[in-house]
Amino acid sequence: MDLTLFDLDGTLIPQDSDHAFGAYMVEIGWADGAAWAARNDEFYAQYQRGELNLDEYVDFATSVWRARPLEEALAARQVFMERMVAPMLRDNARALVRRHLDAGDLVVVVTATNEFVTEPIAKAFGVDHLIAVRLERDDAGRYTGRVDGVPSFQAGKIVRVRDWLRDRGQRLEDFERVNFYSDSMNDLPLLELVSHPIATNPSVALETLACERGWPILKLFE
Repeated sequence: MDLTLFDLDGTLIPQDSDHAFGAYMVEIGWADGAAWAARNDEFYAQYQRGELNLDEYVDFATSVWRARPLEEALAARQVFMERMVAPMLRDNARALVRRHLDAGDLVVVVTATNEFVTEPIAKAFGVDHLIAVRLERDDAGRYTGRVDGVPSFQAGKIVRVRDWLRDRGQRLEDFERVNFYSDSMNDLPLLELVSHPIATNPSVALETLACERGWPILKLFE
């Protein structure tokens, strides 16, 4: 069995799901229009530059929907999946994931976006295993706006993958081949760790680095 890891945003889908969910919050009137959208865009630009303060972003991004009854937030998420995410699910990306699943790989989506947004997206790709930013909940089960534990962001992805495997009684070293598909320089720590990094729809910086290092380059969204 090989281990195959997929980043999500920009890798399996052509947009950032967290940013898109924020835009959807504005669209349905849960967020304060232009000002909130501008702040959402600012955080996204920070992420692209590798400068994102994840704690601040999670508090901001969850602030609108976590103030609502959970059932209402879940219903909004379902409509978001149908209206916004479904068009992002490209056949070639789904086929890529399916090839690894059919080959018997242990397939995991490893994303810096929070679990609330990404859980149904991973399932839409047929992937049962998701490592995402965990959201803290209080004793009543309400989301607090804080990150629970180590976020699966930058080098934190390595920590979370190793912890997830340990809980299964496995290690990265148990796999002869470990694939990781990613578009982002934020994922460089994990790309450098695995045996088979694949720069997928890469940013300019990652594509340049992949060419220098002889990593395969895959473009799904051209």
